[in-house]
Amino acid sequence: MAGRKQPPTSTPVRAQRLVISASHIVATHTYLALAAFGLALFLGCALHYKKIVKNGVAGYPDEWFPSVSATIGDWYPERNIFQILIALTSGPRFALVSLQYFLRRSPSTSLPGFLFTMGIIRTLLCGGWVYITSNDDHDVHDVLMITYILCNVPWMWGGVLCTPIGHVKARRRRRYVATGFFISIIPMIYFFVQHKIYRIPGAYTRYSCFEWSLILLDILFDSITELDFRASNLQIVLGLSLDASVGCNDISHSAPFQASNSATEIKLEGSAASSETEQTVSHASGTVHQTFFQKTQAAHTLSRDARAVISFISDVYLSYLFWSIFTSLITTLFYFSVWQLALSGSELSLLVLLSPVLLGISPLRTWALTRSGQVTLRAVAILTGLGSYALRSPMQRLFAVNFANVVLLIGQTVDWSAGKDGYQGFLLGLGLVSLSLAKHANHSTNPVWPMLNEESGGYNKTGLFLALCALYELGTRPPASAEEKQISGLKDNSKVTSHGWLAGSIALGSMIFTLHCFFIDPSTIIAWSWTGYKNGQPKGPLPHLHGSLTLIAQAIGLALPTVLPACWFTNPLWFSYGCASAFVMYRFRDWMGFVGGLNMAVFVMSLLPTIIRQSAQPNKAGRTYFTAFFVTILFYLADVWTVAYAFVPGGVYLRERSDLVLIAQFVATSLVFAWPSSKRTAANTIVHIPSSASFLVRHLLTLFSLSAVLVTLYRWTPVGPRPYKSGTGIINAGIWTVHFGIDNVGHDSQRLIRDIIRDMELDVVGLLETDLHRTVYGNRDLTRVALQDLGYYVDLGPGPNMHTWGAALLSKFPIVHSKHHLLPSPHGELAPAIEAVLDVYGIEVTVVVSHNGQEQDPLDRELQSKELARIMAKSYPRPVIFLGYVVTKPHASRPAPYEILVHDGIVHDIDPQDWDRWCEYIFYRGLYRTAYARISRGIVTDTELQIGQFVIPRHGFQLVNQTLEDRMLRAWKEDLSEDHWFPIKYYGNDDEGGINGHFYHVFNTPLYYKLPEGAQV
Repeated sequence: MAGRKQPPTSTPVRAQRLVISASHIVATHTYLALAAFGLALFLGCALHYKKIVKNGVAGYPDEWFPSVSATIGDWYPERNIFQILIALTSGPRFALVSLQYFLRRSPSTSLPGFLFTMGIIRTLLCGGWVYITSNDDHDVHDVLMITYILCNVPWMWGGVLCTPIGHVKARRRRRYVATGFFISIIPMIYFFVQHKIYRIPGAYTRYSCFEWSLILLDILFDSITELDFRASNLQIVLGLSLDASVGCNDISHSAPFQASNSATEIKLEGSAASSETEQTVSHASGTVHQTFFQKTQAAHTLSRDARAVISFISDVYLSYLFWSIFTSLITTLFYFSVWQLALSGSELSLLVLLSPVLLGISPLRTWALTRSGQVTLRAVAILTGLGSYALRSPMQRLFAVNFANVVLLIGQTVDWSAGKDGYQGFLLGLGLVSLSLAKHANHSTNPVWPMLNEESGGYNKTGLFLALCALYELGTRPPASAEEKQISGLKDNSKVTSHGWLAGSIALGSMIFTLHCFFIDPSTIIAWSWTGYKNGQPKGPLPHLHGSLTLIAQAIGLALPTVLPACWFTNPLWFSYGCASAFVMYRFRDWMGFVGGLNMAVFVMSLLPTIIRQSAQPNKAGRTYFTAFFVTILFYLADVWTVAYAFVPGGVYLRERSDLVLIAQFVATSLVFAWPSSKRTAANTIVHIPSSASFLVRHLLTLFSLSAVLVTLYRWTPVGPRPYKSGTGIINAGIWTVHFGIDNVGHDSQRLIRDIIRDMELDVVGLLETDLHRTVYGNRDLTRVALQDLGYYVDLGPGPNMHTWGAALLSKFPIVHSKHHLLPSPHGELAPAIEAVLDVYGIEVTVVVSHNGQEQDPLDRELQSKELARIMAKSYPRPVIFLGYVVTKPHASRPAPYEILVHDGIVHDIDPQDWDRWCEYIFYRGLYRTAYARISRGIVTDTELQIGQFVIPRHGFQLVNQTLEDRMLRAWKEDLSEDHWFPIKYYGNDDEGGINGHFYHVFNTPLYYKLPEGAQV
């Protein structure tokens, strides 16, 4: 148009771009990290050397090299400079993790996404232990650092696996550094134990050297990424264009790159290409479209991989909750049986385990298989089961747990029946291992059981919050892709059934009971092998120290099917290995028996995927899982009958025959093995599992194993047991029947027991009814809280394979020697006793703890009393303290136990004038008795706590004036030094005073006694 200004013609406009090599980011991260730690170490040594090398054991010159924590967190200015430099390091570190994912991502594997997630978590954890120093909060600092080390396991070994095969140099360096890192942990832990436990001067310096080596190796491992980025010519392009619509920021390669292992393939337009061919605005639209597509694809891949990892973790947690709710049923119902000492009717609750029979209703099963059905069933079951802890009434909790198990088992078994591969079996095993780990970390109690609350060591609210997160993840989980469904369908079509549904269901029922009986707590098989002390050392493994070995064995067993052909685990030779392991565990004791139990753990866990897979019968789910749990119920009852034979009908047939129960378990399990006479084909013994899931299983099991070891170290008592009143010669000894660790309202009572033991400053404690390593009691260790919180030597007494109700000894004094006795019991319950020799202020004192039979069996009581008297008499003239549950009236003549024990055992009654006794008695010899107290039961149990206070004669002096009159010289507490006084705060009655319902009763005060004239103490 005339007179109108024409627009300028389109001409190429050069975009301004900044090209940064990704390798420079890695170098920046390396130099900043080295500068942060190196400068902190230099300034610390220059300014505060003697302060940062000093610790709770020793200082300079014994200690001459500082720990990382002391260097970076204790003093100004090194702490502040270090934190500033670490803050600057965070940017390159996040970029390094993101670029590594960009380089490694692939639609064929979720491993890069998993490593990306671990890299982010690892970085945040690093910030946690850096900025929360040991001075700020020692426990939080340690937990964050330990978790950081655990995250290095998948980060480092996953990094090795994801290194392209063509990058030989980078792969080799990563392998060497990762190996050096994990090898260094072993001596580091050793020297930490030498410092913390044995308090050896100089050990912490050696520990610090290895701790610093971990820091350097950690930084060096991340620095190797520079080789990958250089080999790939990975670059970051930051562009500024005259056209705002053009997106010029990009991450690029000089050319299409394909890893030699075909695991990673990245093809992007790059800045290197732009150096050869000028990019113009006319070509920008195509570039923008391609760049947007690439970024969207990368984000989608990252989201999918991360979601796969999150889904896996969610599934494992839901499996842990399944085991938690399932195992809580029998402990909740047995509260009533314990109080009745007979069948109470609550045992009928076991029938709720038969709820999978409802899967025979086709519409119900069809709905349960849908996403809404899965989420609804789990939500109802988990929220009801976990939330039942808030109910105050034991009966209300039982009804809630019953309902939760009905719903839970329907949802769980329908998943098992529809399983197309071994994934469900691995999930079940991982849930069990996580339960065992949770109990190991929480004093042998599951933190989400209804029998626990905040006061008794529960983390119920935390469990519920995590459950809601897992349920939300399940409800919003994307459906399986068409490719995954096709692969799953192919696997399903390859299945060949052989023995039908019955064999698989019987084996499954036996497997569930075996796992519950032996492996929901890592210390159960230790209790089976425990026999006591010899020459001042335990003869076998200790639960709180060696329980982690059980967890490692379980992890190894579950990991085997991910690396070995599944047909190996149905071979009769493998069954022979399992039988041999069980025989060694049952027949031998101490370390040999424990090793048998470890091998049995490997065997049983390795069978889980196979048994779950072979029991899957989609069209017969109702009858299959009904039969399986019916078998489980039969095993539960048989297990109880072996020890409770005196209180149940037909008990005589299974009295003390746990060997028959164990044989029956293996006979049932044998049905899934490929015997020569069977028609089983190779196809139906193959357990399929996706490669990505296999990788996650192995690494999670590795994390669980390392966590178990670290929990052991964290819980390890730093100082050995010491008497409460060292140097005074005073011994406070108590006897208490603790009613299987279940208080009067159905909660775990370990912490209530610990509190009164601590307040009364008991040096020696006999606890009765303590054999809790049974399914009905939750496989708990009743001594664990007192041992780890207060510091005691512990003799667990006869194990569950001895078929008693249990007796345990806690001692502040070293146990020189101990022996377990099964007292004669021809008619009634089998009575346990512990005979222990203690080193009490340099003098050997025999302590006997026993639980005699009930009054219904007078012959049993007579024979048991004679055996106890023999044990005490044979140690004469050595001092003796007898702490027992006797069931007799004071001064009762033969054949009642009192006269037999006192006269034949050559001991004194702690107070012959106390006529108001029936169950518990304290006898003694060779000591001066200075106090005697009886404390009400509170809500802990149905029996009082009795305490005797004794004084050791001075070394080289004999006892004097031991007539009845001289022994019964009563005194006011003011007549004795305050070391002899019991706590004032326990004076009270039912209406006021006392602590937690405990108060001095019967006499309303402790009784005190004068020392005889001429006594030297």
